[in-house]
Amino acid sequence: QVQLVESGGGLVQAGGSLRLSCVASGSIFSILMMGWYRQAPGRQRELVAMLTNDGRTNYVDSVKGRFTISRDNAKNTVYLQMNSLKPEDTAAYYCNIRLNDWVTNYWGQGTQVTVSS
Repeated sequence: QVQLVESGGGLVQAGGSLRLSCVASGSIFSILMMGWYRQAPGRQRELVAMLTNDGRTNYVDSVKGRFTISRDNAKNTVYLQMNSLKPEDTAAYYCNIRLNDWVTNYWGQGTQVTVSS
């Protein structure tokens, strides 16, 4: 019923930029948080950036100053702007929406970001 469709991943050189998009479709109400996770081969999935419904943002230390999470409510879209990309940013990136019941989660299909040195 509810789908999150991601786009914007790709192959870039170190120092380059990408913008990931996550478009939500279906009936989604009372969003508590939106976020971007990433998972590299052999590593645990980690929360990269989070945006709450009241506008607060949080970032993992490794991306602070380089990544920015934002939203466009009219388009039901959340973005992750990634600048100054590093090879260690290489991972599959997943968007996530959590509803304010603190239980319901929706996940995107994942988009691959590969940063070459």
